[in-house]
Amino acid sequence: MGKRKKTVPIILLSILLALFVLHFTQYQFNWIKLKPLHGYYVESEKNKFSLKNWFEGTFQEKGDQYFIDHFGFRSFFVRLNHQWRYCLFNIIKARNVVIGKENYLYEEHYIKTCYGNDFMGEEHIEKQMYKLKMVQAALDKMGKTIIAVFTPGKGAFYPEYIPDRYHKEKGKTNIEYYQYYAEKYGINCIDFHCYFIEYKAKSPYPLFPQYGIHWSYYGYCIAADSMTRYIEKIRNISMPHIYWENITVSQPRFDDNDISKALNLLFPPRAIELAYPEVKLESDSGKTKPALMAVADSFFWGIYNLGWTNLFSFDQFWYYNENIYPDYSSSQLTTKDIDLKDEIQKFDVIIILCTDGNLWNFGWNFIENCYEVFYPAN
Repeated sequence: MGKRKKTVPIILLSILLALFVLHFTQYQFNWIKLKPLHGYYVESEKNKFSLKNWFEGTFQEKGDQYFIDHFGFRSFFVRLNHQWRYCLFNIIKARNVVIGKENYLYEEHYIKTCYGNDFMGEEHIEKQMYKLKMVQAALDKMGKTIIAVFTPGKGAFYPEYIPDRYHKEKGKTNIEYYQYYAEKYGINCIDFHCYFIEYKAKSPYPLFPQYGIHWSYYGYCIAADSMTRYIEKIRNISMPHIYWENITVSQPRFDDNDISKALNLLFPPRAIELAYPEVKLESDSGKTKPALMAVADSFFWGIYNLGWTNLFSFDQFWYYNENIYPDYSSSQLTTKDIDLKDEIQKFDVIIILCTDGNLWNFGWNFIENCYEVFYPAN
């Protein structure tokens, strides 16, 4: 019995020492490659020692933060912590993410947009859409086409899964007034916000994923094909098309579970299955391929990555009217680096694509900047 009493502490101490050595060697050499954490965060950099930062205390402070950000097996323990909270208490550790009914995940601002919390006011919207009308008129004279594209956010598309605590009387919304003034001023417009919600019950496959924030891959395919046909009709041309013959149904791929990834769980939750068309491009023989500029938010990334822009002779994606893709420069090319008046000359079709959650800043000053180009005295 006495021998056993001595053995147990030795075993426990050995385990603790082994764990310490394992942790320390992982911290120093990162010898086991772990899956990195998802989401936006900035890891601190290692602080260099100097007498100045020692006496100021910044060396110690930054050293502590560096250790917290880089300690051995950090990503594993973060995922483990998130997993037990999620499994036992349905609590998630992801900024602005909301668990809805039947485990549908939302970003909170899309829920608030659905109820009109970010309404900019009718006067603001009418003024901006009038400017867009005038920009459209100027571009028409140049043989160019500008198109406003409205897309639904997940709150508007899946209101039935929004948690009860968010329910309230719906106020005025930005999308209602942008739709109204687009029609009133005769603005070229593709209203996916209405179309997707109306098509929702008829669609053979989900247009939005359970654990993602953007359109599903299948939704991107539908939107891309529809935009091609709209451009053909309005410009009276025949373009090559995307098409698919086979569709695979599976658990989410690509970014169809982007919110789920941001939860940083050890075991991602099982989701509703989604459709993945095997997208192909038609031959461009005898077809017209206009040049495309897309000023858009993150809802355009899926279309861009789909290869849809290959239907155009030349294309640029102005992400939030800031960074420009594709970017062949040594440093990230931005809209501040170019002359807007000269740049417009390169394109036949300009698309401003915006989801309802970003309509409070529709166009990201692109419309206003174009208006100043064409009407500098006004």
